[in-house]
Amino acid sequence: MGKILVHEFTTLDGVIDAPAWAGDYPFDTRMGEAISAIMGSSNAILLGRHTFEMFAPAWSVRTAADDPGAPFMNESPKYVVSATLQSADWNNSTILGAYDTEAIRALKERVDGNIYVSGSGTLVRAMLADGLVDELHLFMYPLVAGAGGRLFPEGGASAKFTLGGTEAYDGGVLHLTYMPVR
Repeated sequence: MGKILVHEFTTLDGVIDAPAWAGDYPFDTRMGEAISAIMGSSNAILLGRHTFEMFAPAWSVRTAADDPGAPFMNESPKYVVSATLQSADWNNSTILGAYDTEAIRALKERVDGNIYVSGSGTLVRAMLADGLVDELHLFMYPLVAGAGGRLFPEGGASAKFTLGGTEAYDGGVLHLTYMPVR
């Protein structure tokens, strides 16, 4: 049974939606290595519909020469949680249907290795609430967005986490690894 490893770009105030602001900061090669390590430890990708619809056209045309993450993104089995998506034409993609805790648990049992999740805020919030996330990799940028979808919305359930690691990068970005306390 693998673990679900979530990777999010976030601001100091917890905004994770549409992280175009990440482009305003230098991309440290060590940060790329950290993201590659998360991907490299995974054998499948799990995405929500919105992130899938953004990733599919962007990643499907990339090669390893364009981005070292392209082979992982394009060749790995991809599972999409969506009640509305009718087709998933990106290589090795399967629609799981509407969010279902038991379906995600069954996927964890079925996949030999870890499952990588990037973005997919609605899906990640639901999996956190249901205790399905095993590692949370937050790449925190030194800015306050002020508005936007947050990983932990106001009024949500409280949760505790254990710090698994930290790394600081040029430009002020921090990689914080947390594991939920169960």
